[in-house]
Amino acid sequence: MDAKNFIAKRVARELRDGDVVNLGIGLPTLVANYLPEGVHITLQAENGILGTGPAAEPGREDPEIINAGGFPITVLPGASFFDSAVSFDIIRGGHVDVTILGALQVDEKGNLASWMVPGKRVPGMGGAMDLVVGARKVIVAMEHTVKGQPKIMASCTYPLTAVGVVKKIITEMGVMDITPAGIVLSEIAPGLNPEEVQAATDAKLIISDSLTEMVV
Repeated sequence: MDAKNFIAKRVARELRDGDVVNLGIGLPTLVANYLPEGVHITLQAENGILGTGPAAEPGREDPEIINAGGFPITVLPGASFFDSAVSFDIIRGGHVDVTILGALQVDEKGNLASWMVPGKRVPGMGGAMDLVVGARKVIVAMEHTVKGQPKIMASCTYPLTAVGVVKKIITEMGVMDITPAGIVLSEIAPGLNPEEVQAATDAKLIISDSLTEMVV
């Protein structure tokens, strides 16, 4: 299993029966393919769908049914469609239990940078700024480094999306919780040791006394 699908499969284990969940563009959309059996989740897409399903199979795409990133998806029985204004009423009104987003950087205070690399052209922040303040829990799902550079920082160096919003980070190297004391490494990927995870991380990690191996 590649890193992105490994991360998505582990993230899916965070979801609980009855949750309303928003999946961000990119890696987080893969979570829809790994929803826990017997757990009933309602997925919301900010372009105006409640009740989305997994990605559409090749050859069975419907151009009218896409997620916020423009990629073809499926919908489940009972799904509803509405305009973006209603969709963001749902988000801003606090009706989303969990949002799962990618990130450029996250730091030990739970600050999130997800929309701009200085000096590069970008499409903008999108709905992330609404999701991170409207959802009850924010989980970042991302690869641990980019081109060998850490993405989990002592302090973000990129422009922020929001301050103090991230509760949990899940990468291919481990599961980390944002706490008042700092970032706690609570689970570690098979075959790694804490020193290897720390070497790929700018922020100082607190190693949990009950550190366990990641299970997907």
